[in-house]
Parts: sequence; structure tokens; C-alpha cells
Amino acid sequence: MTAHAKTIQIFLPDGNPRGVKIAEFTSRTIQAVLVPRAQLDFACKRPELNNVGLYFLFGEGESSSLPTLYIGEAEDCAKRLKQHNQLKDWWNYALVCISKTQEFTKAHVKYLEWYSHQLAKKAGRYKLENGNVPVKSHISEPVIADLMDHFQSIQTLSSTLGYPLFDQIQKGTGESNQLNCNGPQAKATGEYTDDGFIVFKGSTSRKNFTNAAHGFLKNIQQALIADGVLKEHEQDSLLFTRNYLFPSPSQASSIVLASNSNGWIKWKYSNGKTLDEVKRKSS
Repeated sequence: MTAHAKTIQIFLPDGNPRGVKIAEFTSRTIQAVLVPRAQLDFACKRPELNNVGLYFLFGEGESSSLPTLYIGEAEDCAKRLKQHNQLKDWWNYALVCISKTQEFTKAHVKYLEWYSHQLAKKAGRYKLENGNVPVKSHISEPVIADLMDHFQSIQTLSSTLGYPLFDQIQKGTGESNQLNCNGPQAKATGEYTDDGFIVFKGSTSRKNFTNAAHGFLKNIQQALIADGVLKEHEQDSLLFTRNYLFPSPSQASSIVLASNSNGWIKWKYSNGKTLDEVKRKSS
């Protein structure tokens, strides 16, 4: 499907660019409200949150290789977020999606909760904290069609606000963008993207770190093993069981090579040019 230009309005109710953000399409009815946990009291006084809606909680996993996500629904989102503020320690941002025309019912948001959970799990960008899998509500086919249209808005708005939780980490279609990083017991391929650096499924990495390697790299490797992203392979190496997104080329190459490294130099295209030469020096 061809992408089209879109106009999104982001309103800062207190003028703080790092505070509460209210995003919406100028021609649609869905609003997405991003709430830093430190500003929860202020956000809950806004009329947008005293509404039926779908919400997401985001945080960083202490022992996981993935950030953490909780998906929920509520008839009064402000009340539910206050409950989560008392009961859950790990989250630091909430994203609440509501209808400006107040057309969402309990059945609507329960269906969106179920559908969001399915797609977020498939995308694999977050570790889901939901204790129970959301239940699919029974609604008519025409209503589902309307909700899928609303979901497209939710997907784009959440990604625009920095949380592409439904976008799958996929291998690129063109070999011209593929990069390689090789070393002892390591042979990896990947791609540099807008989100970070993807190491592709089937790549291998060295298991044993060099003596000079930073300790945090070893912690990352252990988290990847615990989450099943890396598994034991032959000749003291580890195998990537799925595509994995690293925040930078250097973290990706350092995990692959099990040593401190500069990913801009270590990742190379098939013609031998480094990522640095193509992306930073070509201009």
C-alpha cells in the first residue's frame, strides 16, 4: 500500500515540549495523549482522560533485552492510570487513545485492546506485562470495520509520539542495504534503519567476550539469551533466533563481536565500504 502525506497536530497543554502531548489528525476523530508519569496529576485533570479509551504503559525492563509494555482499556482512563500509579512501579510513560466524539463504548475498547495485544506481540518490540491475554469482545462486522479505521490512526499516532509498538522488525527487501560484520565465531548481517540497527535472524555472534569488553555488554548478551533472542550454537558462538533491533550500530557490532567496537566501521556493505563511508562521509 502506498503511503500518503499526513498532517498531525500536536498540542502541548502546558507549553512543555517534554510534558503532556495531545496528538491528532486534523481530519479524524482519534486523539492520542502521551503522559509522562511525573505529570500524571496534571494530565488527569484534562478532560481527554476522563473518557472511555485504550491505553498503553511503557517502561524499561531491568532484566529484559526489550522495553516493557502493558496494554489496557478503561471506561475512565484517568481513574485507571491513578490505580496503575499506585500498583505498578516499572512504567514511566502512558499513552491514552480516545475518541474526540466520545463514540467508544466498553465493547469497542475491549476489542481494540485484544487486537493491539495481538499485533504488539507479533511485532516483538516490547515485553508484554499483561498477566492475562485480553479477551476479544463480540461486536458486529460493520463496527469492526470502523474500529480498524480508528486503529490505523492509533498506530500512526503512537509511532509519531515515539512508540512504534505495532511495527514489525523486518529484514529489508534490497540486498544493497545489507551490511555484514564478521569476526572469530561471528558472522552477522543487518541493516541500518530509522529506528536503529537490525541484526537479522540467522546471524551468529561470538559467545565469550574479550577481557577489555564493557560489563554492560555482557549484561545485554545475558538478557538476549534469557529472552530467547540468542541461543547456543556451534564453536562457542550464539545464534540470533529472530530479527533484533539494537539502538545503535556500535552496540550491535559489540554484541556480535563480543568486544568493544565502533559499528560505523565494523559494519560493511558487500562492496567493502563501511557504514561510516556510505552514511556519514558520502555527503
